[in-house]
Amino acid sequence: MTDPSLSGMSRPAAAGPKDAAPSPGPLDGLRVLDLATLFAGPLAATLLGDFGAEVIKIEHPHRPDPARGHGPAKDGVGLWWKLLGRNKRTMTLNLSHPDGREVLLRLAAGADVVIENFRPGTLEKWGLGWAELSAVNPRLVLARVTGFGQFGPYARRPGFGTLAEAMSGFAAITGEPDGPPTLPPFGLADGIAALTASYAVMAALRGREATGRGQVIDLALIEPLLTVLGPHPLWYDQLGHVQPRTGNRSANVAPRNTYRTADGSWVAVSTSAESVAERVMRLVGRPEVIDEPWFATGAGRARHADELDAAVGDWISRHDRDEVLAAFELAEAAIAPVYDVRDVLADPQYAALGSITEVPDDELGPLRMQNVLFRLSETPGAIRWAGRPHGADTDEVLAALGLDEGEITGLREAGAL
Repeated sequence: MTDPSLSGMSRPAAAGPKDAAPSPGPLDGLRVLDLATLFAGPLAATLLGDFGAEVIKIEHPHRPDPARGHGPAKDGVGLWWKLLGRNKRTMTLNLSHPDGREVLLRLAAGADVVIENFRPGTLEKWGLGWAELSAVNPRLVLARVTGFGQFGPYARRPGFGTLAEAMSGFAAITGEPDGPPTLPPFGLADGIAALTASYAVMAALRGREATGRGQVIDLALIEPLLTVLGPHPLWYDQLGHVQPRTGNRSANVAPRNTYRTADGSWVAVSTSAESVAERVMRLVGRPEVIDEPWFATGAGRARHADELDAAVGDWISRHDRDEVLAAFELAEAAIAPVYDVRDVLADPQYAALGSITEVPDDELGPLRMQNVLFRLSETPGAIRWAGRPHGADTDEVLAALGLDEGEITGLREAGAL
């Protein structure tokens, strides 16, 4: 997507794992520089790489992305990184070093997208702000993912997904009514921000087609999750309504909960549609409640959640899980077993969709991980390789940029690599 004349870097993605298949997917030809660390920014780059973008992961020579050390490891190799770093070539570069700065500008001249998540002002301090980047490549898109955005009273505060989960209102509505606000045990805000950032990148690239120029994306972690939470601000603005914590129940429909079966398993039931709620109540032997005036609306059913939950929970508690699932399926009522990861890997629907795929890896052997996020009928994405070792492709990337062996050695000796 970028004019190759802007860079000495050859267009074919020859510098990478030697046995990797050619770059597949609709984003083939898109070049992305991933300067970010931990999760939201890097995951956005991963999503672009899954659909064919050439992603170069740039890490500090002595302080690699902390995501490499998050979570369990095998033989000293972080497993989370194998997922987050897939489809990326990895190189080291000290952006605060003058020579590292010059290399980054040369890379940016031939790139389409730069993704970063430093505190506001950091790139500018290094002489790598939007003024400098856009000067070498006016078509560049710079995605800046931070906790609180590029301006405002909190802009320079350190920001992580946990803070977004607290400040967005998510934690306040999560948990049991008599319990504390509850944080998710995974990177929810980061994941939603990553999805948003990848969408923002594509929107900016589409805008470039019309204007011929790139632009800056300013994405704050606190905003995407706030949007996903739905009409809470609107409810408060118009009605003064503040949603309380309701546990697994919904304030809008009932029955909706998790229920324990006779054999000790758990299932989740949803009745967002009135017709489904009717089928559930007939199935559990309480058809008379369907004729109650309050049953006709989700809000009405939610006000009678105690009665509906008791009926559904009692029936489910007297049957084993497989019997419950079969009865609900026969009644065309919405139900799902509550899975842990072992169940996910064994489930026939996930298997049919190919949701989990096996990826070869030179360090650890075959790895099972989530597949690309969606299926495209004509230009599908693919996982070409799992996360690479720190700096594994530095020399190859620089050679493709036009640097000879002596120049690369000089940069390494100077502390730029």
